[in-house]
Amino acid sequence: MLSLAVNFAFYHLPHFSLYAILTVYNNFMFDLIALIKAAGYLGLFGIIFAESGLFFGFFLPGDSLLFTAGFLASKGFLNIYLLIALTFLAAVLGDNTGYWFGKKTGPKIFIRDNSLLFHKDHITKAENFFKKYGPKTIIFARFVPIVRTFAPILAGVGKMHYRTFFFYNLVGGALWTAGLSLLGYFLGQLVPSIDKYLLPIVALIIIVSVLPNIYQILKIKFKK
Repeated sequence: MLSLAVNFAFYHLPHFSLYAILTVYNNFMFDLIALIKAAGYLGLFGIIFAESGLFFGFFLPGDSLLFTAGFLASKGFLNIYLLIALTFLAAVLGDNTGYWFGKKTGPKIFIRDNSLLFHKDHITKAENFFKKYGPKTIIFARFVPIVRTFAPILAGVGKMHYRTFFFYNLVGGALWTAGLSLLGYFLGQLVPSIDKYLLPIVALIIIVSVLPNIYQILKIKFKK
């Protein structure tokens, strides 16, 4: 939802301010802890799976969700080992699903009509990542909203060798899920009264993760 809101704002609301964007983030973050507690392990698995390879899952809050789940694990609400294992499995399976979807769909995905949950620009962003980083895109894309959803699909469309894709999928999935979960977990254990700083930290993670998208949007707007 966050990435979708930012994209919509920059494309359709020219005077949309950074303050307004941060207000959206702030309101959303208050719901993250409640969402994780209500969804549990199964819900976390489903969200990470969907964002990793289902083209309509690009709006889901993967980065902030993993960090916050790790934080909750440090407080005893979740088991950190089970959290990492399940989210890693979800990330790998999600990317694999995206890969095989792309391989089956092929170039036809490029002529798909735009809709609320699909825009050709999302494919273009992922395609540009591939041109710049090659197979390593599967790793780097994990940390960039929208691109991480469409990268495995494009890998399938481009018929990347499956063994190559699977290797980078494993590495990227491990770095993303374990890295962000453990960051939240250890900060939760080491920093006194980390609860007071949770929202600013999650806000920073969200802002950093969407910076590449904002840069691309601004670049397009200034070219017009």
